[in-house]
Amino acid sequence: MIIRTVAEMAARGEQPEILFWVGCAGSFDQRAQKITKAFALILDKAGINYAILGKEEMCTGDPVRRAGNEFMFQMMAYQNIQMLNNYGIRKIVTACPHCFNTLKNEYPALGGQYEVIHHTTLLQQLLDEGKIRLKEGGNYKGKKITWHDSCYLGRANNIYEAPRKVLEALETELVEMKRCRSNGLCCGAGGAQMFKEEEKGESRINVERTREALATGAGFIASACPFCNTMLTDGVKLEEKEEAVEVLDIAEMVAASLEDQSA
Repeated sequence: MIIRTVAEMAARGEQPEILFWVGCAGSFDQRAQKITKAFALILDKAGINYAILGKEEMCTGDPVRRAGNEFMFQMMAYQNIQMLNNYGIRKIVTACPHCFNTLKNEYPALGGQYEVIHHTTLLQQLLDEGKIRLKEGGNYKGKKITWHDSCYLGRANNIYEAPRKVLEALETELVEMKRCRSNGLCCGAGGAQMFKEEEKGESRINVERTREALATGAGFIASACPFCNTMLTDGVKLEEKEEAVEVLDIAEMVAASLEDQSA
């Protein structure tokens, strides 16, 4: 599988149909890199003409804005927007809800007008259109799975159905947590909390959320955010349940269940 950069395509006078915005976690975090590879494999199998920015991609600026540094955010955003506009990018997909929310809802005010979709929505579309096909009796058929609604995917952008439809296509047994959908609980990483020391309190949010997931009796915790993945994985380790429960991104589940002949 060869992943092309937008610069390489532009040098040949070509334009990608869709830009895959990898994000900081998907680029540098070893665990999140597996999610990036899984999603790239799906795009490849679906025959989508896509590219990445590679070394030209910068952070969207989400963490610095949440941490209160508006000046730094605007500097980063303007630089990204200038580059995206120079390449004539119109459609962006990303596997990170933080990147998704910033590109979709915050860049337009600064001159960045793009069609931005989250990978859960694209996965549902590809399955509905038959562009990717899943194996009969796939890896997760009948497996008990609980779904964690990421804050920026759920409450911020009202995307609840797409991931559940994908889990339905995987023929899983979805067991909802007590707090789910618009009443879901944060994993504890949002608002730049991922990068700072925690405040004193009675319990860590990620442990609280992980306990809710474990209470469902599911063998898999599915999410669609690299930060949520990290926080829930840490929670599972702290509860010493890593032998019994696996935390996976929905793209990894789809990639592992693809039919070999899918086009």
